[in-house]
Amino acid sequence: MKVTIDEYSGFCFGVTAAIEAAERELKVGPLFCLGDIVHNGQEVERLDRLGLVTIDYDDLRTLRNVRVLLRAHGEPPSTYRIAEQNNIEIIDASCPVVLKLQKRIRETYLQHHGTDAQIVIFGQKGHAEVIGLEGQTNNTAIVVEGVADLDMLDYAKSIYLFSQTTKSVEGFQAIVEAIKVKRLLGDEAKGERPETVFEYHDTICRNVANRVKRLQDFARSNDVVIFVGGKKSSNAKVLFQHCLEVNSSTVFVSSVEDLSDEIIRNCHSVERVGICGATSTPKWLMEQIKLRIESK
Repeated sequence: MKVTIDEYSGFCFGVTAAIEAAERELKVGPLFCLGDIVHNGQEVERLDRLGLVTIDYDDLRTLRNVRVLLRAHGEPPSTYRIAEQNNIEIIDASCPVVLKLQKRIRETYLQHHGTDAQIVIFGQKGHAEVIGLEGQTNNTAIVVEGVADLDMLDYAKSIYLFSQTTKSVEGFQAIVEAIKVKRLLGDEAKGERPETVFEYHDTICRNVANRVKRLQDFARSNDVVIFVGGKKSSNAKVLFQHCLEVNSSTVFVSSVEDLSDEIIRNCHSVERVGICGATSTPKWLMEQIKLRIESK
């Protein structure tokens, strides 16, 4: 049995930068983090042991004269206003790709403010990044999770479509094509005015999107695949499904403790075992998984 860790799996550069910022700032003094720094319980626990205190928005409103790290997902403008009011020093580790997207949505919102134009975000409702994106429109944006949600749109009005950075390219393209068809056919109840426009912006992070093909190639090359991801991570759920599509012997685990005797027996019954993970999965955790499988 040969056990291999996928070289392309693990933290994306945005998450890596946020964790490095936390480790650096913890050496300076006490530090809070607004929300889990990454959707991986094992990594959150590791940083907790180093002194990082995770807080929520209610906590933020009550804190004064402290330092707070903003994670890679980005934050709405209201977070910065609260920090200023409470004399909170912000350590901003927002991903530059997310910040660029926030700026584009904000500019579009201001350009069309006061009109009936609709700003639409393809993303997961309630996801930290999406909350930050909605905030750029004073929470007037319409969030759609799939084609089924497109009935919420008014096709008699202009549409400006953006995407959460970690969504799939295929999913975004399906949304775009579905909107084009609905605009072309028109909605029987609402109709379509010829002066309306449909602009769509593919704002998906290619560093994340390009992992899908590589991950599927890796999954195909192994007999059994152990996918390591956090239970809270939407990216992990999506990438796990992509692995499962090409290798039915793919198993999802979040920690070493999830490696049951049956999983380990299955690993030892084949020649090639692959270990891979999400953009929120630390390399050290995949190394632990590898060690446990090999040592049994």
